[in-house]
Formats: sequence, structure tokens, C-alpha cells
Amino acid sequence: MSSTHRDKVEVDLGGRTVTVAKGGLFDRYRMDTDLDEVARDPRVPGVEFFRRLPKTRVDSPIGPTLTPNFYYRMSSARMTMLAPSRAIRARLPGELAPLEVAPGLGLASVIFFRYDVCDIDFYTEAAVGVAVKPARHGRLGFVDLLAALKNDHLDSYVLSLPVNTDIAQVRGHDGYGFPKWVTGLDVDIDAGRATARVANDAGETDLAFSAPTPSQHRYRSGERVSTLTSYTSIDGAWHSTLSQTNALSAGGTSFPRGIDLQLGQGRMSEDLRSLKPIRTVRLDVITEGQLALHLPVPYSVPAAA
Repeated sequence: MSSTHRDKVEVDLGGRTVTVAKGGLFDRYRMDTDLDEVARDPRVPGVEFFRRLPKTRVDSPIGPTLTPNFYYRMSSARMTMLAPSRAIRARLPGELAPLEVAPGLGLASVIFFRYDVCDIDFYTEAAVGVAVKPARHGRLGFVDLLAALKNDHLDSYVLSLPVNTDIAQVRGHDGYGFPKWVTGLDVDIDAGRATARVANDAGETDLAFSAPTPSQHRYRSGERVSTLTSYTSIDGAWHSTLSQTNALSAGGTSFPRGIDLQLGQGRMSEDLRSLKPIRTVRLDVITEGQLALHLPVPYSVPAAA
């Protein structure tokens, strides 16, 4: 049964009170989750990926905690779009620059996540972000892009990151510096179709998405692991956050057809409109995957231009 149908209990996160699922993984383990217990969950495809990633106890803005945060069963759908570099640059802090795929053209993305089994229990998430040049990296953007594609690693800056639970919002906002808020957010992804809807403050549509799922390919655990570095500012200091995705069933298509993306009224749709996207060039869907999200670490970036 998902956490949305369980009773709730209150917990303290760095002085903030949040509600979590009573008897859920966070209530029972406080991030120090028993991998053997997780492995018995029929939804979880295995825990080998996590046994090779020992957790570390650290002090953080949300109090003492363990890192990384483990996502034992997740799915995602990502649209990648061309957007004018000028529009992207207008939304970036001065210390960061767009990663260009051609002169005057950068990459924007809209991503939807469903985390079925996680250290902080079930939740959903959506993101509007842009690809940026690696901080303190002087090479040309095209060379950076080739390196990123070859190594399956990208650097990003996130504009919107709504979630549907209190604990995900507090951890993401206070602990990671991400622009997170709580809202109605439904995400469903299977081998046939990926759908999502993000509500605004009035309960109306902020952004909605539907697309046929690309053909999926199975991978052994650890065979296809991609990484993403996101830059955030916490209390005026720059940090980088590393996430590692272990894809177990995934597929993608270039210049996809059949995507229905509806922009309504709300923070997420306004952020996407501000990027003036030109065309969707890629759709990538993971119907079965796992993820490790590390806490941010201080990072030196160039001074603003």
C-alpha cells in the first residue's frame, strides 16, 4: 500500500515538523534502511546497486542525516527540448552558462518522476531544468556536450521542482537548496504510456503531459548508470548535488511523436514558457530504475560576469 493511504506521524527535520507515513521506511529507519528488509519488497528489483554505495552520517541544514538517499524503485520520463541560449541565460545566475549544442541553442528539459519505494517513502516529482556548462570549465560547449554524452553525465540548473509530500519538500528545499514546493502531482509510467499532471495552487492544471512509452530495453544492475550534477546556492554559497541513476528498463527516441504537453497557469508552466522552447528532440523513459541522491557539497564556481 502506498504511503498516501497510511496513517501519518510527525517527525522533526532540522527544526521543521513534517508528516510521514506511519510504519513507512522513514518512520522505521530514519534513512538507515535495512537493505535486507527492502529486498523482500516485491516491488524492488534488487538491492545490489545500493550495497556498493555505503552511507555516511553527516550534519546538514535538516539536522544529522545519512547520505545518499536511496530510491529502490523509481520511474521517470524526460523531454529534452531545444531552446534559445539567450532565453536560458536570462534565467541563470551569472555564475552559470548554458551548454550549447549549436551557436545560440541550448537544452531545456521537463522531467517527471515516480518514486515507489524510497528511504523517505513514496512521492512524485516534476522538474523544469536547463543543461549548463560544468562550473569552472573553459572548453567549448560542443566539446562539453560530446564528453557529457559519451560519459552519460550532464550538469544542470533547476528552475522548478514541485513534489507531493512534506518531507520531500523540506529535504529538497532546506537540505539541497532546490526550488521545491508541495502540490497535487500525479505521475504514472508503464510500458505503454507515461502520463503526468501538476496542479497549481487552485487545483487547476499547471502542466500536464502524456506520451507513448518508447520501446524498453532491459539492463543488468550496474550496466547502465548515468550521473547528473545540479548546482544550487545554499545560504549564498554554491553547492553541487550528485545523483546516480541505475537504469534497469529504459528506452528513448529522437524527435518523438505523439507527445501531448499542456501548459496551464502556474509556476512550472511559467518557467517553461520563459525558456521559449523550440522543439522536442528527445524523449527518454525509465520504467524501472533505481537512484542514489547525494547531499550537496560546497563547490567553487566563477564569479558572476
